Formats: sequence, structure tokens, C-alpha cells
Amino acid sequence: QNMDRQITYLIDSEGYIDYPVLGRIRLGGLTRAQAMDTMRRLLSEYIIDPGVNIQITNFRVTVIGEVRNPGSFILPEERVTILEALGLAGDLTINGVRKNVLVIRGTEENESFIRVDLTSPDLVHSPAYFLRQNDVIYVEPNKAQINSSSYSRNTSVIISIASLAITVISILTRK
Repeated sequence: QNMDRQITYLIDSEGYIDYPVLGRIRLGGLTRAQAMDTMRRLLSEYIIDPGVNIQITNFRVTVIGEVRNPGSFILPEERVTILEALGLAGDLTINGVRKNVLVIRGTEENESFIRVDLTSPDLVHSPAYFLRQNDVIYVEPNKAQINSSSYSRNTSVIISIASLAITVISILTRK
């Protein structure tokens, strides 16, 4: 029997896996360490000092906002930094604020919001430097981008029509 073969268990939409003998086990929303402890505790009823290693095979992060290629990215490994995720998204656009990137980290129990300064040497000590499963990175636009977005595509057409109307009125009222 080949012991190197990895068996993959998919967590269903309710957060459970179906494990032989143990049945349905809730692992959704747990960190990797918590899931390993849970499995070790449950297996210890049947096996003396069980060795448990859990690997996340579909690690997903989402990068949105002022990046070149926003979207969700599924990665084959779970040790991903915020810089690597931003690199996958094509890096920040010229309009992205590097000093105030928001990482939204949520579980079913709570949701946390972590602000990150990408220009700081202390970035590597941030709790958001290494990402967790389903983290969302939001890069906010700078003030210039916000101000320019207040004008719609039709603004120049409206200004042209108003200018033409004023010109026509001034010509007609001139005597």
C-alpha cells in the first residue's frame, strides 16, 4: 500500500467534511492549527497518539479596488503574503493608496479589518502580512481618482450643450 498518497476531503457549504468512522466533522471557519487539533482529538479515541497534518489545497484570496487585475485567486499553497497576492493582481494602479490597504478577514464568528501600510518596513510584522483563507484585500483609490470619478462620462457633453445654449441665447438677445 502506498502511504504517500494524499487523501483530499472537501469542506461542504455548511463547513463539514465526511471522514470515515468519525462521520461528519465541522472544520469550516477553523484555522489550520485548530482543524489539526480537532482531528487529533477525535482520532485519539481510536488511535494512540495520532499524527495529523492538514494542508489547504485550494487557498483563496480576493484582491479588489485599485489594482490592475482585480479578482479571486486560488493558490495551491497556504503560505501567501499580501505582497504576493497583490503581485497576482498585477500590482496597484497609479491611483492606489499604498499606505492604507485594507485586509478584511472574516470567520463565521467575527470579522476583522486590518489596515496595512505597504511602504512601512514593519509590514512583515503585521498580522495581515501572511494571508489566511478567504481574506479580501481592498486597495482604496487616492483623492485624485475619487475627485475624477465625481464627473461622469456625460459631463463634457452637458457642458458643451450648456455652452452652446448660452452662446445662442447671447446672439439672439444682442440688438
